[in-house]
Amino acid sequence: MRSEKTLGDMQQEVDDYIGQFKEGYFSPLAMLARMSEELGELAREINHHYGEKPKKKTEDESTIEEELGDLLFVLTCFANEQGISLENAHNRVMKKFTTRDKDRWTKKEEA
Repeated sequence: MRSEKTLGDMQQEVDDYIGQFKEGYFSPLAMLARMSEELGELAREINHHYGEKPKKKTEDESTIEEELGDLLFVLTCFANEQGISLENAHNRVMKKFTTRDKDRWTKKEEA
C-alpha cells in the first residue's frame, strides 16, 4: 500500500535531486522568474480547457496537472533555497483562514 508524501517528504525529494548538481538552486530572483513562467503556462492550459482559446493542432498536449506539478516543483525549490518549511507555511496560512477569515464566506448548511 502506497502512503502519501508529506510536504516535508516532497521538499526532501527535491533537495536530494537538486543536491546532485554543482549548480544547486537558482538565485531567488531566477526562481521567481521561473515561477512566473510556470504560472503563465498553467494559465494558458486553463484557458485552453475553460476559456475561449482552444489549442492549435500543432501545440503539444499538456495537462493542468502537469503544469501544477511544474509550478509546485519550482515553489518547492524556492522554499528550500530560502530554508522555509512548506508544512509550517501551510499551517500558518490555514490558521489565518480559520481565524481571521472564518466568517468571510457563506458556510454550507449542515445536514
